[in-house]
Amino acid sequence: MDSTLIQMTLLIACGVGWQALAPAGLTAGQTRRVLSAFVYYLLLPAMVLEVLWTADIGLKSLHYTLLGVSCILSGMLGMFVVGNCFKIDGPKLGALILATSPNVTYLGLPLLEQLFGDRARSVVIQVDSFAATPIMLTIGIMIARHYGQADDHDPRPSALALLNAPPFWSAAVAVALNLNGIAAPEWLMGTLHKLSVAVTPLMLVAMGLSLNWKAISPKALPYVMPVIALKMLLMPILAITLAQHLVMDATDKMVAILDLAMPSMLLGVVYCDRYRLDSGLYAVAVTVTTTLSFICVPFWHGYVMKEFLP
Repeated sequence: MDSTLIQMTLLIACGVGWQALAPAGLTAGQTRRVLSAFVYYLLLPAMVLEVLWTADIGLKSLHYTLLGVSCILSGMLGMFVVGNCFKIDGPKLGALILATSPNVTYLGLPLLEQLFGDRARSVVIQVDSFAATPIMLTIGIMIARHYGQADDHDPRPSALALLNAPPFWSAAVAVALNLNGIAAPEWLMGTLHKLSVAVTPLMLVAMGLSLNWKAISPKALPYVMPVIALKMLLMPILAITLAQHLVMDATDKMVAILDLAMPSMLLGVVYCDRYRLDSGLYAVAVTVTTTLSFICVPFWHGYVMKEFLP
C-alpha cells in the first residue's frame, strides 16, 4: 500500500509541478483540458471495451449498480439535508451536493488496480459505467440546473444525456459483445490494451493539474466539513454495511467499497462552471478530500481487509 501511494503521489506531483512551471507556456488549465479530453474520448473507452468485453457480467453487475447507486444518492441526500438545515445558499449547496460523488475512475481506478491487480479494473469500470456516470449525467445535471443558472437554450437532462458520454457507448458495445459470446480478436485486444496502459498515469497527472491550493481559505473550510464527513466516513460505512448483504466475492466487495470511499470526483467542476455554481468551493472540496484520501483510504483498506478476508 505504501509503495502504491508513493507512486501515485509522484505522478500527481508531476501535475502540481506543471502548474507551477507551465513548460512551453502551457498553463495547467490548457494542459488539463487536452489530457482529460484525450483520456475521456479515446483511452478510457478503449479500456472500458477491453475490460467489459471479457468481464464476468451477470448478477454481480447488478450488485455493483445497487451498491454504487445507494451510496452515491445517500451522500447527495445527506448533503442536501445538511445544506437546508444550515441555510446554505443555492450555488454553494449545489456544488457541495455534487462534491459528495466519488472519484471512482480518475483516482479509484489507478489506486485499486495497483492494490488488487487487473481484477479491480472490471469492478471499478462497472461501478462507474452502471452507477456513477449515469447518476452524474442525469441527477447531477438536474441538481446543477436547480441550484445554478441554466441558459434557456440548454437542453433539459434526460437519459439521452448518457449518449454524449464516449465511455458509455464503449460500455454498451462491450456488454453486447460479451453477452452474445462474440470472441475478441487478439490483434484488437492487443491494441486496446496498449491504449489502456496509458490511462492510469495520465489520469493521475491530470488530477495534479486540477488541484487548486489557492482556493483553500478559512472561510471555505466550514462548508467543506460536511462533504468530508459524508465522503470519507459515512459513505464507506454505508458501503461496508450494504456489501455484507450482497452475494459477491470478498475481493470484489473490497474493491467496490474502496472505490466508493474515494474523494470528490473531478467531473463536477465542469457542471459548476457551466451552471454557475460555486466553482471555487468545489475546487476546495476536491483538493481537501483528495489530500485526506491518502490517510482515509489506507485506513479503510486495512479495515475491509480484516472485515472480509479470513
